[in-house]
Amino acid sequence: MKIQLETFKSNSRSPFRLLHNPRLNNLFYWHFHPDFELVFIEGASATRHVGDHISTYNDSDLVFIGSNIPHLNFDYGIQTEYTKEVLHIKPFFKHMVLGEIPELLEIIELFKRAAHGIAFSGETKGIVGDRLKKLHLLSSFDMFMEVIQILKILSLSKEFDLLHEQPFVNKYNKKEQERLRHIYAFIDENYHRKINIDEIAAKCNLGKEAFCRYFKKATGNTFVGFLNQYKISQAKRLLLAGKNVGETCFECGFESLSYFNRTFKKVTNENPSEFKKKMAQNLI
Repeated sequence: MKIQLETFKSNSRSPFRLLHNPRLNNLFYWHFHPDFELVFIEGASATRHVGDHISTYNDSDLVFIGSNIPHLNFDYGIQTEYTKEVLHIKPFFKHMVLGEIPELLEIIELFKRAAHGIAFSGETKGIVGDRLKKLHLLSSFDMFMEVIQILKILSLSKEFDLLHEQPFVNKYNKKEQERLRHIYAFIDENYHRKINIDEIAAKCNLGKEAFCRYFKKATGNTFVGFLNQYKISQAKRLLLAGKNVGETCFECGFESLSYFNRTFKKVTNENPSEFKKKMAQNLI
């Protein structure tokens, strides 16, 4: 899966984008996007960090997040087996679809509450979670109809908590949001080669030191640390796809096998060979 500020491709006319079981547990991914996000995670206990709200969830979590609310990936730091479903909903769905159909008034109110961040519990979490896990099996039309049903269930549920007393206001202006999008997109397109800080700083019209301060404040991580975590997340994907350690090393932009091994172990607490062997055993 690509690690970037999550946006829809401009040529996509669908109001929905589904990410089935994305894995970001070794990446600190503090991010935001204009799309509404419904996320369900099961089989794990971890941190829920949405906007200014920080808490923990146990075993599973179901959260609906409004447009441009910064949040941490819900699987950050998880070392156990888990499943995860992420549904993105374009902003136009609220205004151009829901806003034109009076019978969907309850769902419109749900989207308004999403500006607070909503954590669902009880039977609602179980029912909606089970339905989200099956979305990837449906045709486009059936998925559209199923999402409407899911949103209806959420809109009528009383089993929820608002994560903020007031609607959350993103502190980043449009210019800063666009700058972060460019940074993540640049990393995604160029991770397979060496990226120096001067290069990415120039892309942002910042000096090296100013860029480093900005990136640390915006993401909670250093640029080098974030880049290495991203490279390792891609390395894991390649190893799982059958690449050997040497091929993976150089395809992810590392210039030496020893540095790749050290970085991989620093991020995952195991070396690439151990990871590949363990995953092969799990498949057996």
